[in-house]
Amino acid sequence: MNADDLRGIALFAGLTDAQLDELVAGSTELPIEPGVDLFHEGEPADFWWVLVEGAIALHRKIGREDTVMGKIDVPGRWAGGFRAWDEHGVYLASGRGLTEGRVLRVPAEVLRDRIDAWFPLGGHLIKGVYGTARAIESTARQRDALITLGTLAAGLAHEINNPAAAAARSVSALETACDSLLSALRGLAVGEVTAAQFGALDDLRRELGPRATVPDPVDLADDENRISDWLDDHGVERSWLIAPPLAAVGAGVEWCDRAAVVLGDALEPGLEWVASTLSTSTLLSEVKESTRRITELVAAVRSYSQMDRGSIQTIDVTEGIESTLVMLGHKLRDGIEVVRSYGADVPRIDAFAGELNQVWTNLIDNAVDAMNGTGTLRIGTRIDGNRVVVEFTDTGPGMPAEVAARAFEPFYTTKDVGKGTGLGLDIAQRIVTDHHGGTITITSQPGETTLQVRLRLEGPLPNDRR
Repeated sequence: MNADDLRGIALFAGLTDAQLDELVAGSTELPIEPGVDLFHEGEPADFWWVLVEGAIALHRKIGREDTVMGKIDVPGRWAGGFRAWDEHGVYLASGRGLTEGRVLRVPAEVLRDRIDAWFPLGGHLIKGVYGTARAIESTARQRDALITLGTLAAGLAHEINNPAAAAARSVSALETACDSLLSALRGLAVGEVTAAQFGALDDLRRELGPRATVPDPVDLADDENRISDWLDDHGVERSWLIAPPLAAVGAGVEWCDRAAVVLGDALEPGLEWVASTLSTSTLLSEVKESTRRITELVAAVRSYSQMDRGSIQTIDVTEGIESTLVMLGHKLRDGIEVVRSYGADVPRIDAFAGELNQVWTNLIDNAVDAMNGTGTLRIGTRIDGNRVVVEFTDTGPGMPAEVAARAFEPFYTTKDVGKGTGLGLDIAQRIVTDHHGGTITITSQPGETTLQVRLRLEGPLPNDRR
């Protein structure tokens, strides 16, 4: 490589032939081979890598995933060299060849010496800006991550608290119901109820079951009063314990008359036994439903985080959207109506599921914020040619043209500090375009803003990391 190879690159505009010769003399030309790493994340950034031809993917480890952060595909774009100004500088990502080409590898000390000789003030400025920017970025990212984690954790805790509290209440009441059941059995034994009588009573109990429809509260209260009056007329002292369970399953006065014929003098312990078995069954159903809901929440969290799955997998797009809705359930409960329109013919696709879930989180969170907590969020999926189309439409006031034009710019936001998910639309766009070969677009008018994501239906992903 010589000065002529660098002269047409904008990065080196303004350097003389002698300066370019000095830079080349202290550097090395290396070939770029697709799939071969040039430098690795976390290693000392002892070299400055300047692209001359070809393309390089920048990727880094995030959790267990090897995530593409961007690419260098324009001559003059560069990476590394941080040890020219920071003795602890390391590569922030790994560089892997995408297409054949070549790169100029400049030792960090050569870069520092040339900068100090050619632009002494510039060298001091770069060192100061680098240190300040790194400190600010580190602090900001940590804070954003903590805020996002705290928001999701608080929402999940709220979602789990309701079924957990319901299960705890049911278990507490179940203890009382079991005590009553045992007491009733003891009363039946003392009353010397025969096996035939107990069998007939059990047949009567089996006639009872959950009502086909939920009764009106007023009608249910009237039923309880009628049964309670009947019990009082027949000398049953614990009518307050027996009447509600019988009324709840539709047992009327006629059923009580039949039970009285069967039980004779053992009427109260017999009816108390029936009421206790009904209460026990109802409470067990409540515990089952509550624990089922908790299990579903845990499953949704696992699906959302993809913590037990590989980076790339064949996924159901709607499953990821639904798990995201669960994670953001605390924001959707009051005032937000979610209308789903999932295409039945949408197939499973190859994708980085965890990354797409982050995109869904950002788009749903933005839509809720745009509607100020009140409105309709329509989510739809469909097939359009060789693409899967996912659309999120909110009924907010819409985006001004100048906001929509800048929505995908890095660091651009209209939210106050501390709000949002910490994942800007620029990152969402990179996930969709760079990692999935798709597109993400905005169309907006007053009362209707749609974010449309188009994902490739089949074929290899760009920069496949398997």
